[in-house]
Amino acid sequence: METKKKALGKGLEQLFSNSVIDFNNFEKEVTEEAQNNGDVTEIELGKIISNPYQPRKVFDEEALEELAASIKEYGIVQPIIVKKSVSGYELVAGERRTKAARLAGLKTIPAIIKEFNDQEMMEIALIENIQRENLNPIEEAISYENIIKLRGYTQEEFAKKFGKSRSHVTNLLGLLSLSEKVKEMVAKKQLTMGHARALSKVADEEKVIELANKIVNEGLSVREIEKILTNQDMPKRNKIKTKEVDYHYTMYENILREKIGTKVKIAKNKVEIPFDSLKDLERILEIINIDLDND
Repeated sequence: METKKKALGKGLEQLFSNSVIDFNNFEKEVTEEAQNNGDVTEIELGKIISNPYQPRKVFDEEALEELAASIKEYGIVQPIIVKKSVSGYELVAGERRTKAARLAGLKTIPAIIKEFNDQEMMEIALIENIQRENLNPIEEAISYENIIKLRGYTQEEFAKKFGKSRSHVTNLLGLLSLSEKVKEMVAKKQLTMGHARALSKVADEEKVIELANKIVNEGLSVREIEKILTNQDMPKRNKIKTKEVDYHYTMYENILREKIGTKVKIAKNKVEIPFDSLKDLERILEIINIDLDND
């Protein structure tokens, strides 16, 4: 049974004001304060929905099973953090614990209820994943880029805040220039970070895809692909200036994507919703409450 208590805790700004961001310490302080005030409550797992700003889309099933086994034996050691929503609760931190708890067959999970706005939820999800989860290089690069833009950091400032080297941040962000097809190959671990970094410096997109397929099909090492690139003397990619983006749009796009189950783009005062077929269009229209039977 859910209680009505809330953990107020310290603001997210305190986390960002530190010279080095430490999400573990932030969550520890929030948890200790909630426990001292008796503000940890049991929430039904069926009432919890994922954080719409969760950067991680693929979870390691084997690791989740291991965590579920640990939960069965020892229970949930660390409460999750949620915010109240119209239909129940939205996860703020603790996605893996929540998924593993469901696998373990639990009906409820200990949670701390806090008030966060959309931007704070996005920032917390990004920080938790950057510092805790084994993200694939593309997910990690997207997380870096979003935090840099949301907070207005330079790459140097971001590197210091998260204890990364400047070269690591620069190289990782460079992967975002790759085509979607090659990014998908990186996400699926068909290409390593080293392969992707070498390919990201090449301007000819068709050649990049050709080389990516060659790496997968022939098992080429990073050194071998770098040798090919050197011998062929391919045109290098120019550094791309980051476009100014209204990140309210990003949040709204994520909310719509979560609701209707397809990627949504908001730009130039337009909302674009792609669909695969007439049936898919009808599904989307039903979700947004457009009456298809009204002649």
